[in-house]
Amino acid sequence: MYKGMLLGSVLAKRSSMLLVNTSKPVSKLLFTSHNSFHRFNSILTHQDKDLNKSKKKITPFTEKQLVQARKERLAGLGPLVSKLPQKWIPYAELMRLEKPVGTWLLYIPCTWSILMGGMLTGATIPHTLGMLGLFGIGALIMRGAGCTINDLFDRDLDDKVIRSVERPVASGRVSPKQASLFLAGQTAVGCGILSLLPAQCWWLGLASLPIVFTYPLFKRFTYYPQAALSACFTWGALLGFPAMGIMDWSTMIPLYLGSYLWCMTYDTIYAHQDKKFDIKAGIKSTALAWGPKTKKICYTLTAGQFALYTLAGINSGLLWGPGFIGGLSIFAYRVFTMIKKVDLDDPKSCWKEFLGNINSGLYFTFALCVDFILRSMGML
Repeated sequence: MYKGMLLGSVLAKRSSMLLVNTSKPVSKLLFTSHNSFHRFNSILTHQDKDLNKSKKKITPFTEKQLVQARKERLAGLGPLVSKLPQKWIPYAELMRLEKPVGTWLLYIPCTWSILMGGMLTGATIPHTLGMLGLFGIGALIMRGAGCTINDLFDRDLDDKVIRSVERPVASGRVSPKQASLFLAGQTAVGCGILSLLPAQCWWLGLASLPIVFTYPLFKRFTYYPQAALSACFTWGALLGFPAMGIMDWSTMIPLYLGSYLWCMTYDTIYAHQDKKFDIKAGIKSTALAWGPKTKKICYTLTAGQFALYTLAGINSGLLWGPGFIGGLSIFAYRVFTMIKKVDLDDPKSCWKEFLGNINSGLYFTFALCVDFILRSMGML
């Protein structure tokens, strides 16, 4: 409308000049009008540029903070991602390849269910190793897909939290359309891996997809987005059993629920990193819901976690294996110690203790490997 009014004003003025000033040749007047039209276009072009500049996102951070965030992102790419072609790097970041902690935490419950299922069915070592490898690739792909979904839904929130302001979609390095196409490719690969598993796994694996695709929305309307994340992030505790040819619900359910409580604990500690920015951005989490009661609640969750793992061991008949009981004891000690040591008001402490969950979970994995090998050798 603005352009139309200004153009009308210019043309009206030029038309009156043609009617009044007949002493000048028409060709010269038309030439003058032509130049005015180009000057008008030039003015509007500059004004459009100024308007576009004014429409840029208003950031709550200073230039110094944004520069520091960019430096930290580049420094955190690591030796592998940083060596990829430049056009690939934003997509690697969408998958969080430079931060494998999420992939590990998704994969570790898979290892427990595969190893326990393998012991219950007397599976061979090569077959079990093959499943561990296949689930590892699946964890990498599906964790990456979950991160892509998260970045698409949260692009209007990530730019309000300094830790996430440099994420590919929020920073504009990957467009929503590009991210959506990339997500379609990741989902196709994930479904391809699922198709390689026994048929019993298909319906169970596909049942998790609605939660995977919607959990990023929960932080907008509930203080318990961790409840949705935990539901899908520990799905591997169920899926490994049918992958090994057994559906032992009396073992699967307590193992899954225990893993669910573990995820609730470590992801709440993770959420405490951003609580200062989350309040300003309107992002909800258990960190904000529980506040100063977080540690007491996490202690309770962790007690329930290991009670459920113990029940899974009893129901499967695997509890008294030296690996199971020993690994579970070390695992429990580390998680309780994490809750005691973490400073929930220090983001660095939260991140450090959150990372420690990889080793805590892997201790139990390696312990189950010991039992699996002993059983394979007929020694247990």
